[in-house]
Amino acid sequence: MTAGSRRLVIRRTMRLGAIVLAGVVLVAGAGAAWLWGALRPPAPGDAVPRTVIVSAGDSGWTIARRLEAEGLVRRAWAVVAAARLLGVAHRLQHGEYRFTPSQPALAILRAMVRGDRVVHRITIPEGATVRQIADLLAAAGLADRERFLRLALREGRRFARSGLDDLPVDSLEGYLFPETYLLHRGMDEAALVERFLDEFEARVGPAVRTAARARGLSPHQLLTVASMVEREARAPDERPVIAGVIYNRLRRGMRLEIDATVLYALGEHKPVVTFADLEVDSPYNTYRYAGLPPGPIANPGAAAIAAAAAPAEVPYLYYVLRPDGRHHFSRTYEEHQRAVRHYRP
Repeated sequence: MTAGSRRLVIRRTMRLGAIVLAGVVLVAGAGAAWLWGALRPPAPGDAVPRTVIVSAGDSGWTIARRLEAEGLVRRAWAVVAAARLLGVAHRLQHGEYRFTPSQPALAILRAMVRGDRVVHRITIPEGATVRQIADLLAAAGLADRERFLRLALREGRRFARSGLDDLPVDSLEGYLFPETYLLHRGMDEAALVERFLDEFEARVGPAVRTAARARGLSPHQLLTVASMVEREARAPDERPVIAGVIYNRLRRGMRLEIDATVLYALGEHKPVVTFADLEVDSPYNTYRYAGLPPGPIANPGAAAIAAAAAPAEVPYLYYVLRPDGRHHFSRTYEEHQRAVRHYRP
């Protein structure tokens, strides 16, 4: 091949390369424009929020198709492509989200990477039982009631930690700390139990262990006393007094005869405990069995725990509820019987 021929081939090759490159650029530009268009809001004027639930283990395609089905994105494939190009396909967090059709798909992806989930404010009242907590969570759609109860009442030992080392039973009654929690859908039942136990450890765990040692009790026993105080006391200032009565009766070997333990044994709440109720054969029935019940009968708050840790030094052995919600305290059985006849004729 002559030099002139070689130069002609080179020029033609360069021209062809330029044409191919230009074509690639045009195709890439068209593809980028197409992708960008597919990521635009499907309805810029629609600001009505829609809820999307992303379950743990959902694939990027599953999430994208769900978004498309809800009318929140134009094309599922565009969301998947954008997530892969941005390197966030495996960083989308599960949970409950609220988006509007006026949001760009990239904004939705960013929110799911950050985990900007819908937050539910749930308040566990002081003195709630595990079953009542399960009802609250189930009503809010945050947990399966039966799965939560199985973990909290029958598999408590799997959540062993420093504050629960001496747990003699598998029930976590008493350890699910009453507080207002910010929770989100998508947390499994084990994660919810862990959240409540973390709060217990952070708020009262060390204090419970210290106070229990000082009184010659285990933390579990101290929480058991605190739970009875929580369920029996109506007036806050009476908590230390009721705790004092409980310890006085324990020291004398007397049965505690606390109505709240009977109701726990029955598994129901009743305004009045009957004589028939007192016959229930349960170790939680302190009318039939001496000493402390096997464990807490509710989840006490910080004030009840403080009362159990530092009871009032009182001479009383008995108390009866008055119509005004306070209690009449008595030193002797005869005085107590007179109070019962007076306040419960």
